[in-house]
Amino acid sequence: DVQLVESGGALVQPGGSLRLSCVGSGFTFSTFSMTWARQAPGKGPEWVSTINSASTFTHYIESVKGRFTISRDNAKNTVYLQMNSLNPEDSATYYCTGPGLEGGQGTQVTVSS
Repeated sequence: DVQLVESGGALVQPGGSLRLSCVGSGFTFSTFSMTWARQAPGKGPEWVSTINSASTFTHYIESVKGRFTISRDNAKNTVYLQMNSLNPEDSATYYCTGPGLEGGQGTQVTVSS
């Protein structure tokens, strides 16, 4: 079965950093572009960042450019999201997904003092 398992979310103060991880299984991870998305309470899902299969292309929503970095390790079937300079507007449940893949349970990020 296809599985995506996210981890790394936490409560962090404004200006802090977190690194999210997502491990994929049940599909050929190395051939899929991977995406991080987020959903804040009471709001719809929001695309955050995408990385292609070879890590030669990355793309970010404007609000996280310069603060977030997406990366992947195909040997570990893992995609990462390094998040720096976090602010309360970044608070959300973060999911990873890919073309035709259903996202996992997500990991909660709360930015608050």
